[in-house]
Amino acid sequence: MNGDFLALLPKHPPVQLNAPISSALEPLQATTVFAFHCAEGVIIAGDHRATAGNVIFSDKTEKILELDSHSLMAIAGVPATAFEMARTLQTAFEYYRRSQLQPMSLNAKIRALSRLLRDNLAATLQGFGIVAPIFAGVETDDPKAKPAIYFYDPLGAQFEAASYAGSGSGSGSIKSVLHFLEKWGNPKPAEMSLREGVALATRLLMTAAEFDAATGGVHPDRQVWATIKLVSRDGIRDIAMDEQEQCWKEAAVA
Repeated sequence: MNGDFLALLPKHPPVQLNAPISSALEPLQATTVFAFHCAEGVIIAGDHRATAGNVIFSDKTEKILELDSHSLMAIAGVPATAFEMARTLQTAFEYYRRSQLQPMSLNAKIRALSRLLRDNLAATLQGFGIVAPIFAGVETDDPKAKPAIYFYDPLGAQFEAASYAGSGSGSGSIKSVLHFLEKWGNPKPAEMSLREGVALATRLLMTAAEFDAATGGVHPDRQVWATIKLVSRDGIRDIAMDEQEQCWKEAAVA
């Protein structure tokens, strides 16, 4: 024996008598989500499409999940894993609020999501449990605090976004447009009213859908709208479909 471990490996892979004829099943993926600052807080939005490889699994997937009264998680990646993370965080935040008689700090919430992503490392490395979320929230104990946006890599590293963040296969187009508007727009997204921001979010998702087959489920002409929410010091506000429609019509006239 010469101590060469590689020499002990078989020259050819073993034959699997029960191996499936096709390749492994494609995991279900949820895309596209993004968030950006506007004059009234943070707008966080997502389309409704979930795919498995080149198959459209659903156009009614909800990807913006409320964790408590002042924090949201937008999911991109495997929905089953992301939904379980959201349920875990909802329970943890509520338990802390009830047991400590005060809400959890924003920094603690951010770290809690990071820890769940690190705990999911095995599934991430195997490729069937990848989640790359966006977190938006506000520190309720500080009356001067403004809503913040954080994005994560699948291994749990967290980064604060100064202006905007995006995740999922269609986010590249969206972030390019937001960068252009932040640099040369008039008004810039951070200066837009809520109505202007809602119309922009709809347009961004439609733009992403033009270049990414995994982004879809938003069709104003068919009265099919995105999931759009606002995070501010007052809490979370859901932008209902009729309000999205009104914002869209006002933007078309302007």
